[in-house]
Amino acid sequence: MATVQDAVASPATIRVARGMSLFGEHAAGWLALGLAGAALDRPRRREWLGSAAAVALAHGASIGVKRVVRRRRPEHPSVRVLVGTPSRLSFPSSHATSTTAAAVLYGGLLGRRARPVAALTVGAMALSRLVLGVHYPTDVATGTALGAAVAAGARRRIRSRPDHRRVSA
Repeated sequence: MATVQDAVASPATIRVARGMSLFGEHAAGWLALGLAGAALDRPRRREWLGSAAAVALAHGASIGVKRVVRRRRPEHPSVRVLVGTPSRLSFPSSHATSTTAAAVLYGGLLGRRARPVAALTVGAMALSRLVLGVHYPTDVATGTALGAAVAAGARRRIRSRPDHRRVSA
């Protein structure tokens, strides 16, 4: 993490990482986007609401794993902690978990052109957690995997509902 901070932690990068951290705190920004999608895309409202619920579920799952594993956040003199955190637990990264779930689910609803942006957003959020000094690389990798798994299960469930109507994106 110190290597990441030394390589990319410029004042501008830190500002962006802090903004991403604030947006992703408790998955609030992702949940707001899901609700906005539900309000604006009436034909797929149920898909948007189901996707937002799955983002909340992914976030909750990461919190549950944190409480079982109880891995402490990085504490090393070479790592600067550049943002506050709601707890001292780090594994897995809840930001990476909810961001990945949102990227998979919302990216699927927004169509092919949105998918590269969604993938870049996952990478940026994961990197931001290292830049800010609040997670180990395995925290963000596991959070990403957990978010993807929850999203995959949720997508199957949402699409299997009898009232699901497919709308081409």
